[in-house]
Amino acid sequence: MSKTPRSAAQTRQLILTAAETLARQLGPANISLDAVAAAAGVSKGGLLYHFPSKAKLLEGLVADHMERLDIALQQQQSSGRTNAVIQSFLQHFLDEQAQGTPPPTGLLAAFAENPDMLRPVREHSKVFLERIRSNASDPNLATLAYMAVQGLRSAELLGTPVLDRDAALDLVKWAQTYLADHADDTPADP
Repeated sequence: MSKTPRSAAQTRQLILTAAETLARQLGPANISLDAVAAAAGVSKGGLLYHFPSKAKLLEGLVADHMERLDIALQQQQSSGRTNAVIQSFLQHFLDEQAQGTPPPTGLLAAFAENPDMLRPVREHSKVFLERIRSNASDPNLATLAYMAVQGLRSAELLGTPVLDRDAALDLVKWAQTYLADHADDTPADP
């Protein structure tokens, strides 16, 4: 019985999924290309065809994460429900936190060594904020909620959290509830 050959896109996604799983278990700085290839069920040469270095693999992981979030936000924007985009963004953060993923502090060193890894983050972040603001009953409040999550992520990445985990989650949940309760409000003039 022969296996159905995978497309290049399917192989690339298998590699990214394996890399994400290993990065969550070991931390991004501790994954190896050999371990990712084995976990994905591909040869190291197959992995290197898609990602010629660990830096390119990590950059691909960041881009894949941002693209998946972008799709989720686009779906919410197309729903037409006011505040749906910021609520989806907040829920995405809460879901990430619920997975118990350790802070990706290894990424900080990778970002410092290779600033190009931040390119997908820069590209998507502005688009995310534009989507959030255009769908919000109060664009300034939605921006504050977005920036609060970005601040929580940055503090976690840098190992400098000001709030403990429960307080941070409570704050995000409060913002989510507040935005849901005020979806029909007309924004105040800034």
